[in-house]
Amino acid sequence: MKGLLLLPALFVNIKNISAQPFNKAASDTSYLKPQKENIINPETIIKVENIGPDINTAFPELRPTISSDGNLLFFIRQNHPYNTKYNVVPNSQDIWFSERDSMGKWSKAVHLGYPLNTSEYNAVFWISPDNNRILIRNAFINGDYFGNGVSLCYLTKYGNWSKPEMLQIKNYEKYDRGNQYGASMASDGRTLLLYMSEKEGSFNNDIYVCFLQSDGTWSEPKSLGKKINLAKYNEMTPYLASDGETLYFSSNRPGGVGDNDIWKAKRLDGSWQKWSDPVNLGKPINTTEWDAFFTLDAGGEYAYMTTDMDTYGESDIVKIKLLEKEKPNPVVLVSGNVYNAKTKEPLSASLVYETLPDGEEAGNGISNPMDGAFKIVLPYNKNYSIRATADHYFAISENLNLDSLIKAGYKEIHKNLYLVPIEIGQVVRLNNVFFDFDKWELRPESYIELNRVVKLLNDNPAIEIEMSAHTDSRGSDEYNFKLSDNRAKSVMDYIISKGIASSRITSHGYGETKPVATNETDEGRQLNRRVEFKILKN
Repeated sequence: MKGLLLLPALFVNIKNISAQPFNKAASDTSYLKPQKENIINPETIIKVENIGPDINTAFPELRPTISSDGNLLFFIRQNHPYNTKYNVVPNSQDIWFSERDSMGKWSKAVHLGYPLNTSEYNAVFWISPDNNRILIRNAFINGDYFGNGVSLCYLTKYGNWSKPEMLQIKNYEKYDRGNQYGASMASDGRTLLLYMSEKEGSFNNDIYVCFLQSDGTWSEPKSLGKKINLAKYNEMTPYLASDGETLYFSSNRPGGVGDNDIWKAKRLDGSWQKWSDPVNLGKPINTTEWDAFFTLDAGGEYAYMTTDMDTYGESDIVKIKLLEKEKPNPVVLVSGNVYNAKTKEPLSASLVYETLPDGEEAGNGISNPMDGAFKIVLPYNKNYSIRATADHYFAISENLNLDSLIKAGYKEIHKNLYLVPIEIGQVVRLNNVFFDFDKWELRPESYIELNRVVKLLNDNPAIEIEMSAHTDSRGSDEYNFKLSDNRAKSVMDYIISKGIASSRITSHGYGETKPVATNETDEGRQLNRRVEFKILKN
């Protein structure tokens, strides 16, 4: 048995894992080259852990893709007899996966089969933080192979993956004309990174970014600029860390250790053109051979790679604990479940999270169709509003204030989300309505939440509501009634100012008379200080 290793992180020489299968030479990735240098310098020792025989076999295991929580792993297994068209496709490459249990043990890897594995060369490029979507190689239409490109699959209520459906990328064919291509997605689900070449037959790739549009299509590929894409060099296999800023990519640019090396750069603004000077990650992560396909979990503590050193077979997947200088910025992983607020049953829903106070959409997700589970990744230094969305429901949004936690490390938070059915008698708590202490003027960040109420009323013209405000038990009864009544009226006035008829909304302040929690704790008092609306007529 092979356990923990103290070895350099060494890659196999697999330059064409994501090459178009235009001929045998371009698509054959079975040849592994021995590394020329196995020296570890004391100041750069990194622990390399072989992740074990349930994943690594006598066959080549290549191109690991890890989930944000570090518990789901997809990879390519090459030439295995279970692979689709094993006897027909030279060096067949199919998708396999494994799950890690609470004790850290990986399950025996499973072959995915149809519709993800086809007669083409197959790979998973990205796993969404919620583990409910995957981005795969090739373009498919209703599960049928169409050509080069990338496709999304969704987890179904039956526990299997949907048929892959291609992403509609504007003018994609103009940019993918070379001999290699591949992709990755940012944690926000709205930012797509591609590597490919505009030059016919070229092996020198550039890295591009595309953005999700309101109609569900993707914008035309945009180069990451001259600092990332050097003329006459090969930039490929981009991976954007969960912080949304730290980019890792492979390049054969000058200043490297060997052939292609892993480089790191920081995005400096929203243009995607301004970057810090790329830094080579150095030895032992980079070797004298060809290094690529660098991937991380959300914690940023571990990288996953392929090595041919001290393996069970031709190449294995290893986990590498990174040094501090190699890590991205810390993030928060928010997990939970989406429930029907009335029945407490889990719901399949879409998730949206926005930054406060500007209301700019920061990312998306979906909940598991079986148990409503979700995960999203949030960078520090901002405040967020999070909600689920589904037809015939109104979301109780939650807020997370992360701007004061900028110096904290990686953190995991559990927060459930609730959807209230649009029915008479249902009460909806508005968590993102804000007032200053002892005031009833609305703060601007409240407008995002209240605009959703306006939309509900516009979309359902028969609905009438009562807007209410509540306090905790501190202060006199008279003070609490006055404060809550004025706050409820401020909310009502805002909604009426947006064109809703005054006959459809009333306001009432209840002071401390309707607590939903104890007033003996800070947490309870916070729950009691709230704004709600009740559906009176539908």
